Formats: sequence, structure tokens, C-alpha cells
Amino acid sequence: ALVGPATKTGADGTLQIHFGVESSDLPGKAKPALDALVKKLKGDPNLRVQLHGYASGPASSPSQARRLSLFRALSVRTHLMKNGVRSTRIDVRALGVKNDGGPKDRVDVLFPRS
Repeated sequence: ALVGPATKTGADGTLQIHFGVESSDLPGKAKPALDALVKKLKGDPNLRVQLHGYASGPASSPSQARRLSLFRALSVRTHLMKNGVRSTRIDVRALGVKNDGGPKDRVDVLFPRS
């Protein structure tokens, strides 16, 4: 089960989408934030996004966590594409169990500086 909010928006506009443990299904609660993101992307044709997927998992199986983190990022990408964002504007990175202090089961939506 998902604990806390499904999404968190940073001061710089980055979006963090929280997933249930071992789930790559896009949380329903994340859809309003993603729809706002679609609107933002449609409003600025030069804007790109990077999707960084993370997943918790046993240290003994980093490949499993990397695969789950990839599926999470792809589920976010699929939602964006279904809503009219071209795939060429979306970069996906599967970071697996790499921990930067944030929640382990998430996808970060970042706006790289061009």
C-alpha cells in the first residue's frame, strides 16, 4: 500500500512520484500531477523531461531492483505519451537501488537545463 502522498513537487518544478513497494503500476493519485506536467510540456515545445526510476530491493539482487525501477519510469513515460507528449522529449534512466536519501520506491521527473 502507498503511504503518504503519491507525488511531491520540488521548488525547482521537479516531480516525485511514489510507487507501492514491488509495484510498477502508476498510482492513480499521481495522475493529476502528471496531467499538469503534460500541460506544461505542451505549453513549451522546447521543454524535455528526464525520468529517474528508483526501487528498493535486496542488496543481493540489484538487477531485480533496476528492472523494477525501469518499469516504473516506463509507466510514467507511457502516461505522458498517451497524453500527447512525444517520446523524443522523454529520457528514461533506471537507477535501481541507488540511494540519494529520497524515498526508495519512486520516479523523479526532472527538467534538465538545455
